[in-house]
Amino acid sequence: FTYLLPAVIFFKVGPTAGAVATTVYAIPPMVLMTTLGLQKVSPEVVEAGKMSGCSKFQMLRHVYIPSARTEILVGVNQVIMLSLAMVVLTAFVGMPGLGAKLLQMLGSFKLGRSFEVGVTIVLLAVTLDRMSKAWVVKQPEHFERGTAFWVRHKMALIGLGLVVLLTMIAREIPIFAEIGRGQDFSIGKFLDVQIKAFLDIGWVKATTGFLRAFLNVQVLIPFRNFMLSIPTPAMILLIAAFALALAGRRQAGYALIFFSLVALSGWWDRAIITLYSVTSAVILAAIIGLPVAIMASRSDRGSRWMLLVCDTFQTFPSFVYLLPAIMLFGITDIAVIFSIVIFATVPLIRYTIEGLRTVPPEMTEAADMAGATRFQKLVNVQLPLALPTMAIGFNQAIMFAFFMVIIAAFIGTQDLGQELQRTLAGTDLGKNFVLGICVSLMALTFDLTIMKWAADKKRALGLP
Repeated sequence: FTYLLPAVIFFKVGPTAGAVATTVYAIPPMVLMTTLGLQKVSPEVVEAGKMSGCSKFQMLRHVYIPSARTEILVGVNQVIMLSLAMVVLTAFVGMPGLGAKLLQMLGSFKLGRSFEVGVTIVLLAVTLDRMSKAWVVKQPEHFERGTAFWVRHKMALIGLGLVVLLTMIAREIPIFAEIGRGQDFSIGKFLDVQIKAFLDIGWVKATTGFLRAFLNVQVLIPFRNFMLSIPTPAMILLIAAFALALAGRRQAGYALIFFSLVALSGWWDRAIITLYSVTSAVILAAIIGLPVAIMASRSDRGSRWMLLVCDTFQTFPSFVYLLPAIMLFGITDIAVIFSIVIFATVPLIRYTIEGLRTVPPEMTEAADMAGATRFQKLVNVQLPLALPTMAIGFNQAIMFAFFMVIIAAFIGTQDLGQELQRTLAGTDLGKNFVLGICVSLMALTFDLTIMKWAADKKRALGLP
């Protein structure tokens, strides 16, 4: 949201503003991954290039970029997925397309059509993600000198031929050119009826009603009121103490400075509500995700399937997660928490599985030889050794939660996301910038603390 208002101010409402905001948002991962790739090029490879008499440009073209190819292509994958994630957000500033359609359908509470548009965005995301990841994995093919052009570029020529052929067919048969509104296969109205019928089933209505009443009245609202009741200096010191205990003095200093700046911004109450949403969602995500990940990690097949599910869910644009939340709980606080929980559970499961599966076999064998039960082995051996990797999952879950809590402002919240959304209706760039900085400072506090703790833990355990 913070990227949208400057784009609107400079380029007015419309596709240009959406394209500029998306471009600026997607640039950082490309810069980061390219830099990391170039820095990781082996010194021996660089030395060989220099000894061959390469100029600076030749070194870049024939040594650095080919060696950093994998990291650069991972950056391309990230750019594609972040650009797709902005599809719905840019609809707020007049960008046409599926995002605008999804907003329109959600605004009129047409859940069937919303689901249909959401699935379309998901299919696009999964396709682009799988294609770009396949590009990362695929190694360049090398041919002997003198190999014919058509042999070296066989697949490209076949593709070009198919494009020409289908273009010629499309000139004669209209349906090959475009499937118009009259020929679509929309089942939106049918889905609307089915969703409403499903939500009217007795046990579904009873379950959602119970969860809505219990979580709201007994858990979420008391927790929010408790956090709001803590005096500002006490809350800042509490967060600094958490950083000190976990990661040391430097991170505690960062926490103290960052949250003090948030308090001085004048948006402390909204910031605390944002923090309450993030904390509640991450705790619930951990309660759900950790047992699932532990069970899946017990077998190679279970791990493989669960990681595939996580990969697929991670490609979904964030706005899509609002659909099941609104369907089940309507426009309520619990819908906000539920949508964040779905989004934040994915990295928790993923990194817990990876952490448990990478525990050295000799450690588990030693536990087996010592007569440890499965539970004792999990608690005393596997989880302690997997914690540094799991910490990355917790960090990702918190970052995803901060991101999603801003997106969930569309449902109707009282946090910084709602205030950010309101700035889009005017030209209040200063307020927009301050709100964006507040969210960033809170997220950075947790990011720096958890990553420092994970690095220290890895070093203490002697893990790579």
